[in-house]
Amino acid sequence: MSRTELKDLGEFGLIDLLTKNIKHQNPSTLKGVGDDAAVLDHGKLKTVVSTDLLVEGIHFDLTYTPLKHLGYKSVVVNLSDIYAMNAQPKQITVSLAISNRFSVEAVHELYEGIHLACQVYGVDLIGGDTTSSIQGLTISVTALGEAEEQKIVYRKGAKKGDLLCVSGYLGGAYVGLQLLEREKQIFMEHPNMQPDLENKDYIVGRILKPEARKDIIDFFAKHSILPTSMIDISDGLSSDLIHLCMQSKVGAFVEENALPVAQETTMKALDFKLPPTTCALNGGEDYELLFTIHPDDAEKIKYSFDIRIIGEITDASDGINLHTTGGNIKELIAQGWQHH
Repeated sequence: MSRTELKDLGEFGLIDLLTKNIKHQNPSTLKGVGDDAAVLDHGKLKTVVSTDLLVEGIHFDLTYTPLKHLGYKSVVVNLSDIYAMNAQPKQITVSLAISNRFSVEAVHELYEGIHLACQVYGVDLIGGDTTSSIQGLTISVTALGEAEEQKIVYRKGAKKGDLLCVSGYLGGAYVGLQLLEREKQIFMEHPNMQPDLENKDYIVGRILKPEARKDIIDFFAKHSILPTSMIDISDGLSSDLIHLCMQSKVGAFVEENALPVAQETTMKALDFKLPPTTCALNGGEDYELLFTIHPDDAEKIKYSFDIRIIGEITDASDGINLHTTGGNIKELIAQGWQHH
């Protein structure tokens, strides 16, 4: 493949290349790329905005992260924040700081992932910024969403007696990262050896190409469920539950035997001599939704095969605890995701 240097294209040439095929999917996008600011018409709906920064060497390692996957993930992690508000994302902006070790082709590959995520989730890329970086790659994505004011769900709002629920499975991204880090170390010592990722698609996919839970938000709307509080699990269940409880001024207990861990995650965790429960509680980047519901909505939750009740909200004075399989009570502490 031929290589085009970024300096040959220039900033505006690069912007033209990356934005020329953008097609808007939402009538609320009055003005997208091409001016000083985007113009959005949401009428009576409220606009919800979230920003995340991904820094090379801190949040991702390009030794084992394909650029297309990275572009996709950088969008998804922001959309997850919008869904965690019970809102629907509609637009994103993307800003990059790029060093001269990246070619035009490399940046184009990154944007292929960004465009794919926009297509899958039905959001519009409406602007951003590019600048030079002394070293490495930094990606900043801002997501804008909309929701009716009375349907927005915050971290505060959980009440004593509410049921604690989670979507999907936990711990997979953390175990996937351990696997990739191990294979990286082997590669560094033996460059001729191919990584052994056979039959590891699930856990590797959880870290390299996560998905945001749009389906859960759609399920809430279909079954008239309004969670009392909600947060997405980016830092680990224990850390994010503590955030939710602090904002709601409540305590909680989690049943260890109710924690959803996929079989592949369990098997690989044990391979690494890691307790699966620890991976589920403290592993980050699962991007599942942790939320509370009024007990009256418990019946409705049964219509989803992908939502599990894992505990209950208690008085703040009771603290935040894990009821272990062995019948003990352990205080949950924040040991969540560290990006290094």
